[in-house]
Amino acid sequence: MAAENCSDGRPDPNHCYLQKFRLYETRSNFYMIGRDKNRTLWRVLKIDRLDPSELTILEDSTTYSEIECCDLLRRIHEGNKSTGGLKFVTACYGIVGFIKFLGPYYMLLITKRRKIGAICGHTIYAIAKSEMIPIPIPIQSNMAYSKNEKRYKKLLCSVDLTKDFFFSYSYNVIHSLQRNLCKNETGLVHYETMFVWNEFLTRGIRNSLKNTQWTVALVYGFFKQVKTSVSGRDFKLTLIARRSRHFAGTRYLKRGVNEKGRVANDVETEQIVFEDVPEGCPTQISSVVQNRGSIPLFWSQETSRLNLRPDIILSKKDPNYEATRLHFENLARRYGNPVIILNLIKRCEKKPRETILRTEFANAIRFINKSLTKENRLRFLHWDLNRHSRKGANVLALLGRIADYALNLTGIFYCQVTPNCRAEGLLNLSCLVQNDECFAHIPSDKSDDVEKLETDVGNDKRNSIENIKPPMFQTGVLRTNCIDCLDRTNVAQYAYGLIALGRQLHAMGFTDSQTIDQNSPLAEDLMRAYEIMGDTLALQYGGSAAHNKIFCQTRGQWKAATQSQELFRTLQRYYSNAYMDGVKQSAINLFLGHFQPQEDKPALWELDSDQHYNVGRHSPNLFNENARPSIKRSLSDGNILCSTDSPMAASNVRHHQPLSENIGHTHGLSESTPEIEIPCPRYTPKMCCRRLFGDMEEDHFLDSDRICYDENVDECHCTNFDMDWLSSSGNSCDDDIYDRSTVGLSCENLGSGLKIDITTPPSESGSSIRVGDRSASEVTCDSIIVDEFSESFANWVTHGEMLIPLKYTSQIVP
Repeated sequence: MAAENCSDGRPDPNHCYLQKFRLYETRSNFYMIGRDKNRTLWRVLKIDRLDPSELTILEDSTTYSEIECCDLLRRIHEGNKSTGGLKFVTACYGIVGFIKFLGPYYMLLITKRRKIGAICGHTIYAIAKSEMIPIPIPIQSNMAYSKNEKRYKKLLCSVDLTKDFFFSYSYNVIHSLQRNLCKNETGLVHYETMFVWNEFLTRGIRNSLKNTQWTVALVYGFFKQVKTSVSGRDFKLTLIARRSRHFAGTRYLKRGVNEKGRVANDVETEQIVFEDVPEGCPTQISSVVQNRGSIPLFWSQETSRLNLRPDIILSKKDPNYEATRLHFENLARRYGNPVIILNLIKRCEKKPRETILRTEFANAIRFINKSLTKENRLRFLHWDLNRHSRKGANVLALLGRIADYALNLTGIFYCQVTPNCRAEGLLNLSCLVQNDECFAHIPSDKSDDVEKLETDVGNDKRNSIENIKPPMFQTGVLRTNCIDCLDRTNVAQYAYGLIALGRQLHAMGFTDSQTIDQNSPLAEDLMRAYEIMGDTLALQYGGSAAHNKIFCQTRGQWKAATQSQELFRTLQRYYSNAYMDGVKQSAINLFLGHFQPQEDKPALWELDSDQHYNVGRHSPNLFNENARPSIKRSLSDGNILCSTDSPMAASNVRHHQPLSENIGHTHGLSESTPEIEIPCPRYTPKMCCRRLFGDMEEDHFLDSDRICYDENVDECHCTNFDMDWLSSSGNSCDDDIYDRSTVGLSCENLGSGLKIDITTPPSESGSSIRVGDRSASEVTCDSIIVDEFSESFANWVTHGEMLIPLKYTSQIVP
């Protein structure tokens, strides 16, 4: 994207972006002519067409003027007249990449683009039309070979580049605003990140040319920008979702985590707000980032054409939760600490499904936190969104309170910048501050990015002016999940976005309060943006638009219409998962380079997807000829590192490094490393009473005054707590046998002693419990929505202290 060097007398290298291209051909070569937007810089690329098995690309090091370039093309035409001369092929706007199946290489080009937004004068584009052009002149081949080649081409073309892919020539849309303003990365480095979906397709040309000025970095996800106003002042709201290319795929074929710590449906969401001012003028800008991703455990669900809700299968291949640890180490490296986890899955079910993962996830966090220092502990919140929605609670208000506490911990990013007056330039940061006191509130464990930004700010102090606000930085992230990380997660992310927007507008001086009314037009605009984003992400991963029942209820939509919409989307998602996802997953694997076709090897459609990554990369004996071909599946518990052919050994687990100190030492997290999948034993645990709630011994509760207990009545030694007390009266659901797993807590009893008698009556399932002899204060709250949080809860969120430093007495009744 960015030109690496410009000769003397030419435009500044910081502004050399090739944006428009023309492709010509002779019998022996392709010639691509690229120029910048202002027609001041012209470059030439030559692609050899004679060798169908090799990709040979040469770049002319000369920087041409327009007249010089036309003269060069005329001379090329004269020199090739005997073989037809030089012919124009197409105009284009960048190279997506090159790919080879069984025959020649193909070149993927963007032939039409459309503007979808701009960030500080830097245009963001979507692809309107693309084209795949074979490099050599097509020749006849044997029938079987040609048939398979066409099938691979059709499979790749099923990845629609005109939907949900976006890019920019001058702005690194693959990174957050805070990272861009701090690091300002360009060139080869940023192609290795997790959000560049054409990293594999561009690898050949990048390795050959050692630059990226001919290619564009494609992000897959969602981009929407709207212009709105508050208090008579205009601003632009931008919502960006970046989907990770690691462990990418469809709903039932990609679940949980792989052994590199990468999770399915991993999406970074960024909300950017900036003043709508004339280009080139100083502006205020703010952003906040949150994350969603599958529960980082080894679990899966078998695709079923007979069952709308397949059983959840939990693997115990990683008893020390090393993959889970790798995942959170990666989050801490990307965003800093604290990492706050909001888990929205169910807490009570007649037939254990989500509760299996709920319990195991809590165990994993507890285990990891034992080896972390107090300041680096994971902050873990359970909150059953479905349960409170059924009870008629104001779900968005409750989620907003959680978001408020999370934002108190992480903060938001805010600064005042001067965009480069030329649209092709990178963002030139000019954060103007008045004194050194502005950095007093920056977290002590700030990243190198923040330190660099502080240096830039310090250098600009001499140019500071009065009444310029100090910059603010986000350190840490809120990670939200449900089962699919689609429907419930999107509601929670909107609630977080609304609270964050209030803080962003307040920091910019647009509002006097940090709070935005849920019924205001601004809240409605934001809800609509998140609703569209949720539908887009759900279609990508789940095959249907998101279930937006809570949004519909908030807007007062007719209940019957909402129910019919939800039913239709349920059926659409079922059909897609059962009949379409196998082909969709294969196309993604082909596009990302996880499967590379080879002659004399099984074709992609002949393999069970557990074997995709073995073909063409390892010896043939890794191919399991007995693999089931009936239903394509790709189990999360089958992914292993490329450096080993065996599952991860528990004896090699490391648990001594805090998350913030693991930079540069995380195993298996190389961004460009390909992934392999092999089948692995799995099991479904039986959910008996002792399995779900743990063994309760009297001495266990009396050893220390600094002990926290979670819903399993287990000692946590971590910041781990069920958030259901925020809005629940503590009364158990009659129809849900697991609903009594959490003792009802009120504002009053958080600071006082609790005496709990737990009675376990005989049951066929052996899994129900009863809480008896509770005082009135333990069973009821003053209202369904607690007006204020307790002091102990605030200390827990802020300092990671134990939530209930109490002594318990318990009595087990046989």
